[in-house]
Amino acid sequence: MKKAVVQKQDKSPLMNRGRKYDHLELLEQIDACGSITAAANLMGMSYKTAWDAVEAINNLAESPLVERRVGGRNGGGAVLTANGRRLVSVYRHLDKEREQILNQLNQVVDDFESYYPLIRRFDMKTSARNQFSGKVKTIKTGEVNAEVVLDIGGGDEIVSNITSDSVGHLELTEGMDVYALIKSSWVILSSNNNLKTSSRNALSGTVVRCHEGAVNAEVIVELRGGKTLTAIITNDSVRDMALKTGSEVTALIKSSNVILAVVS
Repeated sequence: MKKAVVQKQDKSPLMNRGRKYDHLELLEQIDACGSITAAANLMGMSYKTAWDAVEAINNLAESPLVERRVGGRNGGGAVLTANGRRLVSVYRHLDKEREQILNQLNQVVDDFESYYPLIRRFDMKTSARNQFSGKVKTIKTGEVNAEVVLDIGGGDEIVSNITSDSVGHLELTEGMDVYALIKSSWVILSSNNNLKTSSRNALSGTVVRCHEGAVNAEVIVELRGGKTLTAIITNDSVRDMALKTGSEVTALIKSSNVILAVVS
C-alpha cells in the first residue's frame, strides 16, 4: 500500500483554496490509502462527508474519477481511475502556476491580498444537493417556456423547463456544457417502476445509502449511468417503502424544479 499523503495547508486568504482543494486532497488520500474511510480519517472528515464529496466529484465528471471495489481480502475499498489520477496531476500543475501568479500580483499590487477574498466570493456556490454536469441534447422553445434536455452520461437524461428568456440569457445551444441543479427535497422516490406520473423526469436506480435523522432521511440513489442522486424523504416513507441498500427505485423530478447554470 502506498504511503498516505499529508498536505500542509496555508490558511492565509491568498493561499486558501476552499472546497476544490479539499476535494483534490481527498482524491490523493484515496489513491494512497485505497479506502475512502481511511482517507477521511486522515483528513479529519466524517465518513458521510467523504462519501458526499466523492459522489459530487463523480457527478461533475464526464467519467468516474473514483471507483468502488467490493469484496476481496480486505473487504473492498476505493481507487482512482486513470482519469482521476490524470486530473490530480493536471490540477497540481495548475495549482503551482496559480500560486506563482497570485504571489506576483501580491508583489505589484499593494492591497491585492485584501481584495482577493472578495473576488473569490463571486465563485458560484449553491445549496442544491444534486449537481450534474451535462451537455444540451435538444432545446424546444415556445412563446413563454422552453424544454431543455441534458445528457448527463451513461444513458441518463434530465429535462428542464425554463423560460425562453432564460435560454437566451444563458445563450444555450445544443452540445453546450451545462450544470443541472436539483434540491434534494424536490426529489420524489417511488418503488413502483410502472407508476404513471406527470413528472417529466423519471430516473431509475438503486439505493446505495440511507441515513435516517430525527424526522427525515437522506437516501442516495445510484442511477443506471453511475451518477448518484440524493432525496430527502420522511423516515415514515423509508419504512413504508421498506427502503434499504439494494432497493430498486425511481426518482421523480418535475422539469420546472431543474435549475440550469453555465460558466460564463
